[in-house]
Amino acid sequence: MGPVRDWAARHGAEVVATERPGHGRELAQRALDAGIELIVAVGGDGTMNEIASVLCGNPATFGLIPCGSGNGLARQLGIHGSLTHALDLLRVGRTAVIDSGLADGHPFFTVAGLGFEAELAARFNRLKKRGFLRYLTTGTDLWRGYECGDYTIQHPGGSETVRAFTVAVANAAQYGNDALIAPGARLDDGLINLTALPPVRWWHGPGLLQRMFAGTLSLDPRVRLQAGPRFVVERPQPGLLHTDGETHAAGTRVEFTVRPASLRIRVPA
Repeated sequence: MGPVRDWAARHGAEVVATERPGHGRELAQRALDAGIELIVAVGGDGTMNEIASVLCGNPATFGLIPCGSGNGLARQLGIHGSLTHALDLLRVGRTAVIDSGLADGHPFFTVAGLGFEAELAARFNRLKKRGFLRYLTTGTDLWRGYECGDYTIQHPGGSETVRAFTVAVANAAQYGNDALIAPGARLDDGLINLTALPPVRWWHGPGLLQRMFAGTLSLDPRVRLQAGPRFVVERPQPGLLHTDGETHAAGTRVEFTVRPASLRIRVPA
């Protein structure tokens, strides 16, 4: 936080540290009520989600200094990189307007999902030390005993039931770390993108992973890809839902919707 505090002192900005889960929302609301025009999150996807959630539909602009494990939203917007680059964008960048999503009423800006990715998020969030390597090792441990589920997906073209390893609904193209779960997804098209991955066995798991990082999941006929303004996903049992990596209890029916042009954010000029 030292360089951020130094930058803030030079530019007349105030830095306030969050103290507990949900505190970011309180601080963002306080800044919004005070008429602050640029409100910045310094942290990972959880901090980003808390503060951006408050700013949706409001005139204030969101600034993002990514310091997390994945930083999917920042990477897609070109904010990810050096700390100096992200801080400079607060002064010399432009303001863009992007979409956001709602999953069972919870805001998300990068990806929300059910199945394996929600269970993995819950495990990952319990770790004291995080990072991309820990994410991979935790995911591998979970995968060894993971049971896939049946999901009925209502999409713009109709309805279908699939057996899936994970069901992701994306506003951005990637989870983070350039893992493209929804290749071709855009942040400003008024749509969200659903990706249902088939059961992952050891003999085709590496190929799926390679396609994800290459942005070619659409070339695998077993992968279901849909785009639209709304999806409803039903499953036999209640379970976890994640939004930008934060987990929530959810029922058997989960609705995902897009909120077009709902967040003003600083991006590279």
